[in-house]
Amino acid sequence: MKIILFSLLFITFLMAQKPKEVLLLHSYHKGYIWSDDISKTIEKEFQNLEDIELTTVYMDTKRIADPIYLDQLAKLYKQQFKKRNFDLIIASDNNAFDFAINYHEYLFKELPVLFCGINNFDKAFLEQNYMKKYMTGVVEQVDLEKNFKLIKDLHPNLKKLLIINDTSKTGYAVKRDLRPIIKKYKKEFEIEYVDNLEINALTKKVSQLDNDTAILFVLLFKDTAGKHFTYKQGFKEIRKVSNVPIYGLWDFYLNYGIVGGLLTSAIGQGEAVSKMAIDLLNGKEISEIPILEKSPNEYMFDYYELERFNLDITKYFDDYTIINEPSLQYKEATKFLILAILIILILSIIVVTLRANIQRRLKVELALSNRLEFDKVLLDTIPNPIYYKNIDGKFLGCNLAFANLVNEHRDQVIGKTAFDFFTNEVASKNTIIDKELLRTFSTSTSEFTFYTPSNQMKHIILNKAVYKNIDNTVGGIVCIMDDISERVQQKQFLIQQSKLAEMGDMIAAIAHQWNEPLVELSALVQDIQTSYLLNELKDIEVNDFVNDSMIQIKYMSRTLNDFRNFLKPSTKKKLFSITKSLHEINEIIGKQVFYSNIKMNFNYESKNEELLIYGYENEFKQVLLNLINNAKNKIIEKQLDTNEKGNININIKRCVNYNTIEIIDDAGRIDEEIIHSIFQPYFTTKSNGTGLGLYMAKVIIEDKMRGTISVRNEEQNVVFTIKLPHKKV
Repeated sequence: MKIILFSLLFITFLMAQKPKEVLLLHSYHKGYIWSDDISKTIEKEFQNLEDIELTTVYMDTKRIADPIYLDQLAKLYKQQFKKRNFDLIIASDNNAFDFAINYHEYLFKELPVLFCGINNFDKAFLEQNYMKKYMTGVVEQVDLEKNFKLIKDLHPNLKKLLIINDTSKTGYAVKRDLRPIIKKYKKEFEIEYVDNLEINALTKKVSQLDNDTAILFVLLFKDTAGKHFTYKQGFKEIRKVSNVPIYGLWDFYLNYGIVGGLLTSAIGQGEAVSKMAIDLLNGKEISEIPILEKSPNEYMFDYYELERFNLDITKYFDDYTIINEPSLQYKEATKFLILAILIILILSIIVVTLRANIQRRLKVELALSNRLEFDKVLLDTIPNPIYYKNIDGKFLGCNLAFANLVNEHRDQVIGKTAFDFFTNEVASKNTIIDKELLRTFSTSTSEFTFYTPSNQMKHIILNKAVYKNIDNTVGGIVCIMDDISERVQQKQFLIQQSKLAEMGDMIAAIAHQWNEPLVELSALVQDIQTSYLLNELKDIEVNDFVNDSMIQIKYMSRTLNDFRNFLKPSTKKKLFSITKSLHEINEIIGKQVFYSNIKMNFNYESKNEELLIYGYENEFKQVLLNLINNAKNKIIEKQLDTNEKGNININIKRCVNYNTIEIIDDAGRIDEEIIHSIFQPYFTTKSNGTGLGLYMAKVIIEDKMRGTISVRNEEQNVVFTIKLPHKKV
């Protein structure tokens, strides 16, 4: 069911899109002004309607109209239009009207037909031919009586009226209508009707007319000798020999020498039938469109002919049209002149404006070129690598520093992506950052490490932002790279230097650590020597000696390993255990702290939970060692005065996004004036201090491991708080 419904809708859509085809069937030939005016009017009315396709054919019945010709013409049209599907037929003038009726079943079966230009129309004719349900249209009715009255009013002294006509079908129709009018007016003046003269005889008759005569020119397309004329030729033959005013019935003779009259207009016929056609094609039923029986005629006159015969029409008519009126021509000429001047003025302004715009544009282009060159030099002068790329991640440009960083020519960078220059890991990470930037229109700062084509390790900070085009669309991303390799190396050097600064304390700690094992080893050696001298040495005693000695030696070896590991710099971030790090630090300095009469406590909020930190393990242990040593030394200084036992408490607890380590000593408060300066480089209160320990602790915790370190006084205790993330950030 859905398929059938869809098919019907689709077919309806196609039918709606298919242009409507209209056949315009003219009785006469192209070049006949009446037919041409009807065609031009219909084409003009249809030109703004894209869904109408108009086809025009000419029957040429002014020259030939016998039944055999019409029958052959029907057969020709049958062959010509067998693949055409017309929606509407328009028949122009009587011959086409009769043809459409006679051959409707044969050529235009079931098709609606509109007519125009039909003389002597009779509705009964449609009923007799069963065409009432198929046809409607516009009647062409010349108003003979009003034209007779017009001639009589304009020529009150008129004695004779010569009527010139031919024997065409239209001519016969007019002749039939003239009979009662002639009968009515023959008492007013003499009326002579002529339709049976050869052209030379006719022109001779016209040339001999008296001044009190007028002519009513009906038609002259063929004389009695069978000579054919165009509408202009026939009339011109009469006009050039006439010395009396000539009146007409159709507007196509106007401007060729007739005075005028109540004229039948081809344009009016075309406009009326076009409106009917549009209504029909838009779905209106032909039965809903009544026949327009009142012909759209109009009083029209030629100014030159009125002046020639000194005729005044103003007292007889209110609504009329005059052509060739000088005032109108003058107005038209004036309008044309003003329009021409305005056009010239506007064009001049446009030319001047364009010239100014071109000059301004050239200046702007020059300034822009200079600015671009300056920006290029400026970018190349900046030591930071800079690049910008589009929303697809392809590089659009860069400065010289970036080209040198990736060891490529600047032109070779354009069009490539980060995957062409960096590792997949680095490029993928940056792609994710870029997508987030384009989504949020924010800025971003990130850090990565990579190896250059010359195998140099580079530490880079990327500062990125989204840029927009002039039309406010997103252009892409611009990035300024900060090469911090030297700073990282300097900080690493300072970290190692700080470690070396702690070496004295470390060696003292190791000495404390080794003191007991060395005493134990000394006792074991002396004991084995005594047993040997007394000949009491047994195998089991030797084995015990070896085992006991190895325990002490392994302990000393482990201490050395811890010391050596401590001195090694960590090269890669990783997850490591806080407990393990504290245990290793305790192994190194625990004995020294103990022998200094200091109690060091490790307080875990949850003893069964393994707490991890993401960062550099050895550097973290260096921070712990520095803070514990500082606390130990302060307590020792205090003991010189008080001889009291000191305490160092290390609290470890887990928070939501980080782990917290607090190192608390009871050696007394730090002066509030200096407490905020203790992390600054080279700040120290010791006479032989370097001022690097706490500064490097801050660098390691905050710069390298993305954590925080702070200090505060709490009563008589000093609390150092370290917060570090427990996952990768």
